[in-house]
Amino acid sequence: MVFKRQPGPLGVGGPTVDTVLDAGAVRPGGTLSGRVELAGGTAGHDVEQVVLELVARVEMPGDGAGVVAFGRYPVGGAFRLAAGERREVPFSVRLPWETPVTELRGQPLGLTLGVRAEPAAGGDGDRSDPAPLRVAPLPAQEAVLEAFEQLGFGLRSAGLEHGRIGGTGQRLPFRQEIGLTPSARYAHQLDEIELTFLAVPDALEVVLETDKRGGPSSGGGHDALSRFTVPHTGPAGPQDWDDLVDGWIRESVEHRESYDCHAVFGHESPAPSPPSTPSASSTEL
Repeated sequence: MVFKRQPGPLGVGGPTVDTVLDAGAVRPGGTLSGRVELAGGTAGHDVEQVVLELVARVEMPGDGAGVVAFGRYPVGGAFRLAAGERREVPFSVRLPWETPVTELRGQPLGLTLGVRAEPAAGGDGDRSDPAPLRVAPLPAQEAVLEAFEQLGFGLRSAGLEHGRIGGTGQRLPFRQEIGLTPSARYAHQLDEIELTFLAVPDALEVVLETDKRGGPSSGGGHDALSRFTVPHTGPAGPQDWDDLVDGWIRESVEHRESYDCHAVFGHESPAPSPPSTPSASSTEL
């Protein structure tokens, strides 16, 4: 789908820019390809650079949501765009491994991710409206979610939350949280499990936040976080995902003391990203 945008900072009669993605969903860490389409206005412009930007709508602390950029990629060098000229800039870039999953078995999860292009022209830049980005799960992510389903858990919600989970290798300034309703077996112990995937090139870190039901004298429920690591795919992967995930749940529910001695986890405010990582900053459309 192509989103049209009227000329922005370049003024009336300036060039327009659209972002077109190749069909189909991409997986985290996979290659995203497509093209940036530019159309010259009533006068020629010097385009200094074409930059591709990944954006996501993220729930911010407090009320409301904001648009966060989590990757920037130069995809085109300097050129002269003549009046009325049409030009395409093809691109092929690799998604961050922590890119959120937007669909499961082809069904959307209700997240908003996009890709937009910004051609810097004469010191100014107009942006295309974001083209929707579809992200399918990695095989290990899909296997974990299917195991929860086989164990009787249901999908309650999926969203993006600003901030980092302490004690993990999280790199992006936000995290995906998938809310799961408990199976009948755990309904008396759990109100919800929130699942977060943190992928790296050769492994998948799975963070479970268990919202436990409080006892008669507890004054309410309480949350615990546990983390587990599995390979993406291959013979080293688990042979029985149902048993593996059920073990994670039992450990999270029954062994709070085990969690306490592993590490201290919590939701942190994002720290500035190092120069070698894709930029991550709050922006506005």
